[in-house]
Amino acid sequence: MTHSHVPSLRGGAILAIRSTDLDEKTALAQEAAVRWHDRKLSLRSPLDGPLPDRPGRPERPELVPPTQVEKRSLHTVKGRIALLHSIAHIELNAVDLALDIVARFATEPVPNSFFDGWMQVAYEEAKHFRLVRQRLRDLGADYGDLPAHDGLWQAAHTTKNDLTARLAVVPLILEARGLDVTPSLQAKMRETGDLESAAVLDVIYNDEKGHVAIGAKWFRFLCAREKRDPARTFHELVRSNFRGPLKPPFNDLARAEAGLTPSFYRSLTSTSRG
Repeated sequence: MTHSHVPSLRGGAILAIRSTDLDEKTALAQEAAVRWHDRKLSLRSPLDGPLPDRPGRPERPELVPPTQVEKRSLHTVKGRIALLHSIAHIELNAVDLALDIVARFATEPVPNSFFDGWMQVAYEEAKHFRLVRQRLRDLGADYGDLPAHDGLWQAAHTTKNDLTARLAVVPLILEARGLDVTPSLQAKMRETGDLESAAVLDVIYNDEKGHVAIGAKWFRFLCAREKRDPARTFHELVRSNFRGPLKPPFNDLARAEAGLTPSFYRSLTSTSRG
């Protein structure tokens, strides 16, 4: 699929965000990333369409409150399908969130390497969604078969007018959470003998470390430009833009490798937030 009429990177990102066909959405995201990487797209164009408040979605899955998404044992196929379905939903949201950072903040005074990083993230999140969806199909299921929640998009949407806040919430809270929880899921999948699902989680985990690193790099860049202390700024932005405490246990090593040191998040846990 080629969309040579895509006017710019922002225009391509908006087309992908708007798409309700998930094969098309992921293809558009990856195509825009490749064309931007090859410097075959401008950053912006007057022909770019409007950025929607919500990404395009198919009719299913049904979106429900997070408390209504059932948790099941990974020792059953149904339980593994439920986990993979929730991961597919997270990865799909991550595609749109990476594209939204590019499209929404395309007029920010940041270097082109900022957009290089986020289009790499969009490309890899699209790859993850396809990997997980294929694994669901291998198990006789598909994305859309189970309900899912809308918490990720809502959490990000509160920061639509503030790039520094968006970076605090999306890569440094939501993606960093993946670094905390994925290793135990990888181990549980291997315990149950589902090595194929474990291999998919391995790919996701290794890429996500890079995504958190991209977020931390640009968060520190913006703080330095504004002469703000990164850890203190992170605390302020989290308290004003994110509901609830951060949940330990933390994967301190993976977080530190990504540039997210304990001074950022330790004081934001439930035990330390009076």
